[in-house]
Amino acid sequence: MEFERTRLERDGAVAILSMNDPDVLNAVSPDMLKGLNAALDALAAADAPPRCLVLTGVGRAFTTGANLQGRGAESLPQRGAGQALETLVHPFLRRLRDLPYPLITAVNGPAAGVGMSIALMGDLVLCARSAYFLQAFRRIGLIPDGGSTWLLPRLIGRARALELSLLGERLPADTALAWGLVNRVFDDAVLMDEVHRLAHDLAAGPTVALAMIRRLYWESPQNSYEQQLDLECRSQRLAGATADFREGVKAFLEKRPAKFVGA
Repeated sequence: MEFERTRLERDGAVAILSMNDPDVLNAVSPDMLKGLNAALDALAAADAPPRCLVLTGVGRAFTTGANLQGRGAESLPQRGAGQALETLVHPFLRRLRDLPYPLITAVNGPAAGVGMSIALMGDLVLCARSAYFLQAFRRIGLIPDGGSTWLLPRLIGRARALELSLLGERLPADTALAWGLVNRVFDDAVLMDEVHRLAHDLAAGPTVALAMIRRLYWESPQNSYEQQLDLECRSQRLAGATADFREGVKAFLEKRPAKFVGA
């Protein structure tokens, strides 16, 4: 399915959502964000919703950040740089956070500016070896956005987050892996094969529990220890009432792979 500057494909229980504007290295425009949201709407309305989502870019980039040459970009200083964040970018990021299934970001090339923020939304961030990350904001007199100032210090610490943001230097995929910013790095030629393998592994899992795991880790940074214990308790009660839990225990006792149905 084609949406505005966006492509949506299905591979069984896995959905692949691609930013599709390769002529501008998938720079994020209002039209693209509308297309991405329309694709998520289509997935939510599907008779058989996916059980895992892959987000990637078409061509040689993941996304190089905000499109400063697209429609309406010339009026950005007059409109205020925060308007697009409030009305378009933040709602999309919140939708990614609240997905009811795992999200893999397949970083097939540069992830710059808000593109880096989008890449880091993945539950698993999988990178091509040639990919790099760039906090490009300081180059045009802006501050990091898209949640970067929340995500980065929690992922790599304050010192490295400040270094990336103040200096605006490229962070190669292998260094990002060494810093703990991403999960795995693959040779470019095999990236998408590995992405599909892991996506199908997640899609075959107990997706009710996996969705709750996502929520637990998103809420953990702002919760106290006691609040997190309470949230774990409530979540475990829900997980323990699922058919997948019963199937998992039965499969364990019968020494066979579990056949989870996502319910």
